[in-house]
Amino acid sequence: MLSMIGLAGGLALLIALTIRGMNLFIAAPLCALVVALTNNMTLFLGDTNFVETYMSGFTGFIASWFFMFLLGALFGKFMEDSGAADSVSRWIIEKVGYKRAVLAVVAACAILTYGGVSVFVVAFSVYPMAVSLFKDANLPRRFIPATMAFGSITFTMTSAGSPEIQNWIPIKYLGTSPFAAWEVSLVVALFMALFGYWWLAKMINKAVANGEVFEARDSDPKLRERDYPHPLTGILPLVVVLVLSFTLHEELAQLALIVALGGGVLCLLAINFKHFYDLSTAVNAGTTGALVAIGNTAAVVGFGAIAKNTEAFQDTVTLMTQIPGNELIGAAIAVSVIAGLTGSASGGQAIALPLVGPHYLDQGVEPDELHRIVSISSGALDSLPHNGYVVTTIRAICHETHKAAYWSMAALTVVVPLIGLSMAIALFSIF
Repeated sequence: MLSMIGLAGGLALLIALTIRGMNLFIAAPLCALVVALTNNMTLFLGDTNFVETYMSGFTGFIASWFFMFLLGALFGKFMEDSGAADSVSRWIIEKVGYKRAVLAVVAACAILTYGGVSVFVVAFSVYPMAVSLFKDANLPRRFIPATMAFGSITFTMTSAGSPEIQNWIPIKYLGTSPFAAWEVSLVVALFMALFGYWWLAKMINKAVANGEVFEARDSDPKLRERDYPHPLTGILPLVVVLVLSFTLHEELAQLALIVALGGGVLCLLAINFKHFYDLSTAVNAGTTGALVAIGNTAAVVGFGAIAKNTEAFQDTVTLMTQIPGNELIGAAIAVSVIAGLTGSASGGQAIALPLVGPHYLDQGVEPDELHRIVSISSGALDSLPHNGYVVTTIRAICHETHKAAYWSMAALTVVVPLIGLSMAIALFSIF
């Protein structure tokens, strides 16, 4: 009982401290320590001790994602410093008007995500353009994280055909394809896109009606009299990233992102070199931003590593995979809860599927249906406040607080996917 209380209490404490804005380098290991001590995990000794387990999760994430974070941050800073982001945003405003600024950000994130670019990298890449669009349209900047997250981790990340890992992990365990149950997936994705966009616009319009406007900050790109590059010089590097990522992701897997982002950075340097305002400062700022972003995320991943090695977590996994009743509902609950505990959609799938997959397949569940339910359900409760993408996007990239930005993000990345998940289960049950 104490171990379960410790696991739930540690997670609740991490969520509370994250929302209150506590430094994650302190909050995450502190909450992980609570979980470890209540689960009889030693601090330094033994095969599974607190220090080694936490640091293996921390360093493992950095080892896997450092170059993607670094190149993604440099790409975003180069877009900003060269004026390419401002140029693209002004062109979009001229073509579609101020009222379509939000749609432009959502569409940019959706296209890059569905093209195979990591959601972390999409956030770095699109943020400079999002700031420019929100500034020109005079929209409250606290909605930028929600807008980018909606385009990145909802209707695109878990849909049929998506090259994101959340749509590919089930293939290994279920013997399906990335287009599994595409008919239901298409209906659910369209619903999430339309309903989510309507809700996002409603929230922003309400804030504007209450007098909220865009508030400039010292960290924002300074408005200068300059010769802005042609909008195509900001769009072409994004296309390079998209094409290289989509073309190489099957052959190189995650390494394709390094090649794609490297190509995007070099493309920006080549076609916009004369437009850079201060290249050395942009490099330094991008590097620092990448270190802060990956450090914050790794701190939370370390918490997940501790949680996964506790008896309480293993008991939770066993309990979740033995839920009676409708098999698809049971699978959805299992994956959702585990993804919420670990703060990771892919982590929730990787832990649950070895148990959920054989269990439900033996009961006659269609593999394609199970694939789609697992994929969609992993992208709901994973977006709790301690999720790595949420922390990185709100704090490290957008420089917002959870208090200001998280609740609109939660509406779009937790509530909307849960509704979509319910719709998918209902459709599979009917047809």
